Amino acid sequence: MTDAAELRRRTAELLAAHPPATTDRLDFLRARFDAGLAWVHYPEGLGGLGAPRSLQAVVDADLAAEGAPDNDPRRIGIGLGMAAPTILAYGTEEQKRRYLRPLWTGEEVWCQLFSEPGAGSDLAALGTRAVREDGGDWVVNGQKVWTSSAHVARWAILIARTDPDVPKHRGITYFLCDMTDPGIEVRPLRQITGEAEFNEVFITDVRIPDSRRLGDVGDGWKVAQTTLNNERVAIGGMRLPREGGMIGPVARTWRERPELRTHDLHQRLLRLWVEAEAARLTAERLRQQLVAGQPGPEGAGMKLAFARLNQEISGLEVELRGEEGLLYDDWTMRRPELVDFVGRDAGYRYLRSKGNSIEGGTTEVLLNIVAERVLGLPPEPRTDKDVAWKDLAR
Repeated sequence: MTDAAELRRRTAELLAAHPPATTDRLDFLRARFDAGLAWVHYPEGLGGLGAPRSLQAVVDADLAAEGAPDNDPRRIGIGLGMAAPTILAYGTEEQKRRYLRPLWTGEEVWCQLFSEPGAGSDLAALGTRAVREDGGDWVVNGQKVWTSSAHVARWAILIARTDPDVPKHRGITYFLCDMTDPGIEVRPLRQITGEAEFNEVFITDVRIPDSRRLGDVGDGWKVAQTTLNNERVAIGGMRLPREGGMIGPVARTWRERPELRTHDLHQRLLRLWVEAEAARLTAERLRQQLVAGQPGPEGAGMKLAFARLNQEISGLEVELRGEEGLLYDDWTMRRPELVDFVGRDAGYRYLRSKGNSIEGGTTEVLLNIVAERVLGLPPEPRTDKDVAWKDLAR
């Protein structure tokens, strides 16, 4: 079993062989991956050493202390948090070795082609079709929407309907899609913030080799659950310091601007500060639970808390700032590579947080998941579970 002392020794060897001050950033990241220090709980040869997940912090701390570059995780969050664990769980050895290294180093950005105009909350109702030609390539046609990073992505995780004659959850297959292939068209979706970090993606006669299928034909819903569970943990369970995230700017304004304070705002700030800290510690506990296995439906609860807190905290910040809170710094149409909640002003945080209860699973759907899979409450009646997808009303 690889322990903390062994990881420190390997980290020291990496730093000696590739001094951060004189080594090209990408070369250092590749060397780190090859040394098994990228994500230490992954298998050897795939960026890890089969060590406990909790020991990743040991490596990260030693590297940070020496000024080593990171892989800019916010920019490649979909690849790290969603694509990588799914490829690890269901990919062939060839797929793992082809995709995981450039994914982790950030050489290849990933996006997620799941939601559709008619299948957002009810994702299993998706209508994008993949038809196989004589046992060879798959030909895919359809439309996806709310696709973060599609404008910069090299690869996508894609689910498509391969059998319309069975119930909706059973006729889906999971693919890895090359975003540079002919037939892929990415269009920006301008949001209330003025930016277009999201996109809609049109897929027209795109050919995907069967070698880029992940999991068995028709087993895509099962594979997608691994992606979705990891997505919710990535959104709601991110590691933050105390007063990290949205609560930080509000607390800072409160301390620096005593003239803005009122008794009512004080009471609300205290309540939200405590809730944010409780959520932060719960997220830490959830990450510790991951050491024992794959994420479960608990991530849905964390994502619910994340969305609600962000919206309440940003609303409080706008009220605290009074007339200043109504200002907005820049309506320029941009297509950013990441969401920067703390790097913009209060108006941006207020507007952008409205999307938190939609992205990564709507609040309504996640409440059902928590009720049924965490609390064990009776499921809602569903009349479409045993009906062929082609026969569903649309």
